[in-house]
Amino acid sequence: MHRGIAVLPQGLEEAGAQELIALGAKAVQPLRRAAAFEADKPCLYRLHLQCRLPFRLLRELASFPCDGRDSLYHGVQDAVDWERWLHPSMTFRVDATGTAQGLNHSHYNALQVKNAIVDRQRDLWGERSSVDLEEPDLHLHLHLGRGGAVLSLDGCGGSLHRRGYRAAMGAAPLKENLAAGLIRLTNWDGTTPLVDPLCGSGTLLIEAASLAHNHCPGLQRQFSLEGWADFDNELWQDELARAKHRSQKQRPLAPIIGCEQDATIADQARSNIAAAGLDDWITIQTGDFRNFSLPPGPGVVVCNPPYGLRVGDGEDLESLYSDLGTTLKAQASGWDVWVLSGNPGITGALRMKASRRIPISNGGIDCRWLHYQVR
Repeated sequence: MHRGIAVLPQGLEEAGAQELIALGAKAVQPLRRAAAFEADKPCLYRLHLQCRLPFRLLRELASFPCDGRDSLYHGVQDAVDWERWLHPSMTFRVDATGTAQGLNHSHYNALQVKNAIVDRQRDLWGERSSVDLEEPDLHLHLHLGRGGAVLSLDGCGGSLHRRGYRAAMGAAPLKENLAAGLIRLTNWDGTTPLVDPLCGSGTLLIEAASLAHNHCPGLQRQFSLEGWADFDNELWQDELARAKHRSQKQRPLAPIIGCEQDATIADQARSNIAAAGLDDWITIQTGDFRNFSLPPGPGVVVCNPPYGLRVGDGEDLESLYSDLGTTLKAQASGWDVWVLSGNPGITGALRMKASRRIPISNGGIDCRWLHYQVR
């Protein structure tokens, strides 16, 4: 069993933990912006291919006591068989988090790890690996804390939130893994209509349809774990086949509809939907939500309106939220409405009372995923 950490959006720790458990991980424990887990090799591969919520999955490679610079340097050199894991022909990268005595800066701590590795390589081969920050062959992560150091492997080959379908983005886009987590929190299952009256580039709707169809987000990715010293291609191919089979299953879905007033952004949403292979399941209407009619319900409305922090003017936004609340109260009786709020003052203009308020961090903005039951 390998110990690991799933790095998650703040506010989605419990949901992320449940996803890990559903995919077979053991000893799962929610942490702050993360969840710890244990997994055998097939499960670890499965998590990379099928997880929707993490930014990254880190597999622990070694741990050792660390009380300063010298113990970090020598601990890194002795913790891993570098002759097996990192040949000088390979590139690598080191990221660092946490602190220890005399080790308070992440850049310096990462540099110490790099120096320890390349010095050991010079002893072994008389040459060293190059650092590649963009596409390293081996991506290492150091975490310091509680008198110890944990050295992990990042097998993702880039952040998992990048699904590959979103070439076109509106302003202040919602990250794909956060959108997937927000949809999961609504408990929408594809049997009732889903509507986003301010859909932007369509991320919430795409992640919802992908979730309902069990599309595995990692199928089109190249993972750096495929270059690990202990990579098992037979097990990997088994998990790939399982993920492909899961993704090929289709089932009828209730209407999934987005409304976007800006024609250019509406076209961006359609391009993203096409790139995700979901043209048959999501409809984007160009126009103002005030002139939009909900399909027969009940159903679920999801919405990430502007907060006035990155996009939008305060006075215009108050009018937008007021009109959105009026429209929902007039049309959405029996529906569940979810609004991502990053500005409580403006959200009050909805004139609706939330039954749930789930704290979420969206790009560093303290938000609430608000649930309204329209009756």
